[in-house]
Amino acid sequence: MALSSTSGPADLNRELPPAERMTRLIQQIREADHAYYVLDAPILDDGAYDALLRELRALEAEYPDLANADSPTRRVPGEPVESFAKVSHLESLLSLGNCMTDEELARFFQRVGNLLGRAPEFHCEPKFDGLSIALVYHDGRLAVGATRGDGSLGEDVTANVRTIRSIPQTLRGRAPAVLQVRGEVIMDRTSFLSLNETLIAAGEAPKANPRNAAAGSLRQLDPRITASRPLRFFAYSAYSPDGLPVGSQAELIDALRDWGFPTSASNRHAPGADEVVAYVRQMETTRRDFPFDTDGVVVKVNALADQAELGVVGREPRWAIAYKYPPEEAYTTLKNVTVQVGRTGVLTPVAELEPIVVGGVLVSRATLHNAREIARKDLRIGDTVVVRRAGEVIPEIVAAVVERRPDTATIWQMPDTCPSCGAPIRQVDDEVAVRCSSPANLCRAQLAQGIEHFASRNCMNVEGLGPAVVEALLENELIHGPADLYRLTREQLLPLPRFAERSAEKLLANIAASRSADLGRVIDALGIPQVGHETAQVLASAFGSLDRLAAASEEQLNELEGIGPSVCASIRGYFDEATNRALVDNLLELGIGRAPLDGAAGASSDSGDRLAGASVVITGSLSRPRRYFEELIEKAGGRSADSVTSKVSYLVCGDAPGSKLEKARKLGIPVLSEAEFLELIGASERTTAGG
Repeated sequence: MALSSTSGPADLNRELPPAERMTRLIQQIREADHAYYVLDAPILDDGAYDALLRELRALEAEYPDLANADSPTRRVPGEPVESFAKVSHLESLLSLGNCMTDEELARFFQRVGNLLGRAPEFHCEPKFDGLSIALVYHDGRLAVGATRGDGSLGEDVTANVRTIRSIPQTLRGRAPAVLQVRGEVIMDRTSFLSLNETLIAAGEAPKANPRNAAAGSLRQLDPRITASRPLRFFAYSAYSPDGLPVGSQAELIDALRDWGFPTSASNRHAPGADEVVAYVRQMETTRRDFPFDTDGVVVKVNALADQAELGVVGREPRWAIAYKYPPEEAYTTLKNVTVQVGRTGVLTPVAELEPIVVGGVLVSRATLHNAREIARKDLRIGDTVVVRRAGEVIPEIVAAVVERRPDTATIWQMPDTCPSCGAPIRQVDDEVAVRCSSPANLCRAQLAQGIEHFASRNCMNVEGLGPAVVEALLENELIHGPADLYRLTREQLLPLPRFAERSAEKLLANIAASRSADLGRVIDALGIPQVGHETAQVLASAFGSLDRLAAASEEQLNELEGIGPSVCASIRGYFDEATNRALVDNLLELGIGRAPLDGAAGASSDSGDRLAGASVVITGSLSRPRRYFEELIEKAGGRSADSVTSKVSYLVCGDAPGSKLEKARKLGIPVLSEAEFLELIGASERTTAGG
């Protein structure tokens, strides 16, 4: 949760009796969860949200007899279980029939039309590639969470389900007294890749895909492991023995949202077969923009009465079908294996492939993770291999086709020295990965990767500072570390390839704008091992400035909620290294990472919360760097989004806009010019992004 708070711990009446204070805190936390997971419009930033949880935990520890069984603090139980008990579903969880061609889909339309004696309306939904579960609520409270199992009998994973924050423990509004909700537990691609990195570093086999990662995470015997995995839930159907208070699938989706469940924003009502086909074609492309995997589209007859009339054959409903897109795999040749050096010095083998089109994208390289993975899959140079776009984006080698292996195929070995600087490689006892033994500032590859990470979108967000530019700056000895970026001049940039007056000025403006990055971004940009975006935000909230964080003891770090001993040791170890401390001192001298001064310049004071809860997308070229306008949006209480959906409040449009403008107009989203946007938030001409 990453936006300005409209209310926080300081707003609570400290004079309230403990029971009322607990009730107030629980209500605020539930509202924040609902805004974040269901409405996609956060109302609390990470620090304020965590502060509410800390205060609630403290009260529950002081007054255990007053603690609520449905408290948000109870999402993570203490002890693992020995096995999962079996549980019967209130209504069988049916499986869907599949089709993969327009002809097969047309036969489905014809079949339901013949059975009903007319052409029905339909409802279309993305087919999530995750783990199907059923949630049972009694009088609005979560009672049971179970896997699908055989459709009639599943495994009781209630303790694990309670750790997933997008699943409400208590329903909103008036829901049936007994309600079974079905949906999908998923893991997004970014979290999947991060999990695999963690597993590989720990010597464990990586997960094959996000679906396997989600399923494995939910079926952990220790709920604390599940709680550490970033799982999400989307609801798509429900059953009540007393009947549902809706008449169609579209109305059911609305009811699920009203009760507090996240549902897909891409669900669509389709009046007829033509609209279904158009949705299928559209989703084939747009699903690639989703942060999570989908492998098809689910088409349902919309009216629940029609569904009941059509009935079920075996374990498949006659009223629904899954249109599945073809698997995105291909065969090609593993030509060679090269090694990349990351910003932490880890050597990662990369497959050089005979170029092949996989899922519409030309693939010529794929990660191989580490030497142990290559050996496990028995990959050899010269092999025919199966290539898949993991998460529909990242290319990976699934397996070697051993029966096609040529006599000339050779076994690959990890080099003994760093391919970038020639230093010997080393292996830490508890790691699978091998590392360059050189310090980051003496290994060109580590240095380049570190600067790219520093400037990346989730960190300092310096647009235009890609690998080629970083390499040119290092090659010409214009920079020797991230802090040197802020000392670059136009005269230094102009002689470099692809730089002219305008591009040089634009890069310098983007670098200058990044000075105003919030402390969490600055900490993330340092690249401290084991510290990602969320941990960086916790550290920023706790210490308030880079110098105070750098001076924090390991004991002080260990007192922070959600940060374990290993991470604390890594943070302390980072700041104890002279090279890293020099970088921190450099940034502080530049005014980056310091505690904000009272009355510091910023958006004009009347901008207030004019965008409170609003989602804003920027497209086209504006008069100043994009980061400048993102800062204005955040200071006005809104959030900057990347893609245009029905949830977007405004589109700010500059010169040469792309397809986002057309999509916004189709969805009826207000389109603002730069001047109109500044007028809306009350920003004066004196407003500066850099503070």
